[in-house]
Amino acid sequence: MIKVGCCGFSGGRRSYFKLFDLVEVQSTFYRLPRVETVERWRNEAPEGFEFTMKAFQGLTHPAKSPTWRRSGLKLTQEEVEGYGFLRPTEVNYRAWRDTRRIAEALEASIVVLQCPPSFTCSEENIEGMRGFLSTIDRGSLRLAWEPRHRSWSPETVRRLCMELDLIHVVDPFKNQTQTYDVNPIYYRLHGLGSRAYRYKYTEEDLKTLYERYVKPFEEKGLEVYVLWNNIYMKEDALRFKEMFKV
Repeated sequence: MIKVGCCGFSGGRRSYFKLFDLVEVQSTFYRLPRVETVERWRNEAPEGFEFTMKAFQGLTHPAKSPTWRRSGLKLTQEEVEGYGFLRPTEVNYRAWRDTRRIAEALEASIVVLQCPPSFTCSEENIEGMRGFLSTIDRGSLRLAWEPRHRSWSPETVRRLCMELDLIHVVDPFKNQTQTYDVNPIYYRLHGLGSRAYRYKYTEEDLKTLYERYVKPFEEKGLEVYVLWNNIYMKEDALRFKEMFKV
């Protein structure tokens, strides 16, 4: 099965629910909403609609990351020192418990851990990941990991994903998934070229996406999540759905 959607409610929730059966909630990355807020989103969604969710940035991004400017949060010294890089710190454990509470209220199927480009493949970072991700209580949630620094070799990513039960998140035009035999395949499309976020996918791009990166896994019986994260994400996703009747 191919599942298509956007990273965020492009065009507003009500219209979005009429067009798609899947969304990856983005606002949870910057600041976690109240439980009552996501319960309302869940109740507004039609039957069968699926939510995935981007994890709170405290888990992945240290306090010096520029993404914190959008949070509006004032961090304590403990949070400044302890947030980020999936380390086994007390503030990260609290951030996970809060993230899980929101994900479960939303009835999300997958939580995406998108690491910053500064999260390199070092022994310190690998051991921190192991210490943290092997000890948190996930409940029934699946975790999907998107490393973004080029130092992460395919072999290392594969080993960690298998060891820690992670789905490898990639943009298929830029990297190959290393959890190619794990259900589901999870794609996030960030655009191409020097102004990637403003890129509009061509018809040829969409054909390549389906024929090369989606169809082979579909034929193996795996689910494939295809989520757009660019200026034209709603339009691109709808064109893809129409072209391949998904």
